[in-house]
Amino acid sequence: MRELRDKKVLVDKDGIRRALIRISHEILEKNKGTENLVLIGVRTRGVPLAKRIAANIEKIEGKKIPVGILDITLYRDDLSTIDQQPIVHKTEIDFDVTDKIVVLVDDVLYTGRTIRAAMDAIIDLGRPAAIQLAILVDRGHREFPIRADYVGKNVPTSRKEVIHVCLEETDGKDQVVLQEIIE
Repeated sequence: MRELRDKKVLVDKDGIRRALIRISHEILEKNKGTENLVLIGVRTRGVPLAKRIAANIEKIEGKKIPVGILDITLYRDDLSTIDQQPIVHKTEIDFDVTDKIVVLVDDVLYTGRTIRAAMDAIIDLGRPAAIQLAILVDRGHREFPIRADYVGKNVPTSRKEVIHVCLEETDGKDQVVLQEIIE
């Protein structure tokens, strides 16, 4: 197991709140409102982010939009290398994605492999009109040609650094921390 050391806090609680409000407005602007719009959070930290964006949209537009939870464990291309018995959580999407504008929400965009797996999982559920991507932090180093439509913060990193997103719902506090891998 690699050891990590915190280098600095990149985004605090207020910064996360502001970024999610901005992303919420950008989603509404690009899609001209909420018609046929659904949010799907990638488990784990994409889920509370998706719920916060949905709450922001409801405050702005006065309309509640569906939010789903996606587990991509079985779609990962590194499944055989991560664990003999991976823990699979439930995907909870109680709406049809066919002809919907699906906004995938996740915390960090890095190589693009997680998002590729998420798109595969969504396509297995139906044929959306479009899939868009909302990310809290884009750290670069793509291995797949994937680009986020909505980004909270771009953070250029080295491969010896890690971005750790902490959220109140999962970690007891809101912040984005840059960590260094100690070798």
